[in-house]
Amino acid sequence: MSFFPGIDPAAGDAPACDAIEHLIIPRTSDIGGLAVRRALPTAKRRLVGPFIFFDRMGPAVLKAGEALDVCPHPHIGLSTVTYLFDGEIKHRDSLGTTLVIRPGDVNLMTAGRGIVHSERTPENLRGSPLSISGLQTWIALPDEKEEIDPAFAHTGRDAMPVFDDRGASGRVVIGSLSGMTSPVGVFSDTLYVDLALVPGASFPFDAGHEERAAYVLSGEVEIAGDRFGADQLLVFRPGDAITLKGGVEGCHVMLFGGAALASPRHVWWNFVSSSKERIEKAKEEWRTGRFDIVPGDEDEFVPLPEGR
Repeated sequence: MSFFPGIDPAAGDAPACDAIEHLIIPRTSDIGGLAVRRALPTAKRRLVGPFIFFDRMGPAVLKAGEALDVCPHPHIGLSTVTYLFDGEIKHRDSLGTTLVIRPGDVNLMTAGRGIVHSERTPENLRGSPLSISGLQTWIALPDEKEEIDPAFAHTGRDAMPVFDDRGASGRVVIGSLSGMTSPVGVFSDTLYVDLALVPGASFPFDAGHEERAAYVLSGEVEIAGDRFGADQLLVFRPGDAITLKGGVEGCHVMLFGGAALASPRHVWWNFVSSSKERIEKAKEEWRTGRFDIVPGDEDEFVPLPEGR
């Protein structure tokens, strides 16, 4: 989840397809039986649009007696986006929110000047094997919104526009695509689309967004005759018209991107800011207990990492 100590991703082999600016191979960490693949940030590519962090969780089955227990931890300067394909996670935060997210729903938690949250397996699912699969991403806030008040918004899967046309189906999670607009509110041009293609089906990914990428969740996607398998992040060149085509088994991909930020961002642990000094302040605030607590989850917390 958001605090996992993932390993930096690696650049892949240079693809033959000229439309691919970067091919990134995520590095995998095993966190209590849950495989987490981190695709962003990487040394060669820090952001795609406002997306500064991209984690693929699972798919995995936690054994009976195991559970997801991400203790309370802080964030500043970003919005976390949690989107599940399988399983359930109970979210609690320092605003007093308590809510279980299920597949197809989206949780958008805007940290702004500071928020604390925990993510755990719901009590009614503990003691049995638990499937878990999903994505957690961070959207960096624009310069003028970095210190806004924290907020939380949950949007159910039925509220998001869906499409199903000639073998291409999916859901517009954030932003607008082909005349469809998600009700999820964000602060800058952002695109986040869940897309499935049957074998041979095509889907145009136009250049209307400044920066674009696709993460292959399963199967194989073909682009300009080149094929890319699961757990690869493809960052496209700006301005190029892209067509994705389902491989012999079809594919499931997440499309994302948007407008580039006006200034660079620094990332340290769970903190994102345009200012290194602001991150140092946040570190001291967490170290000295000046962030708010999470009601109902006050007994544990993730300590500030040492030596980082």
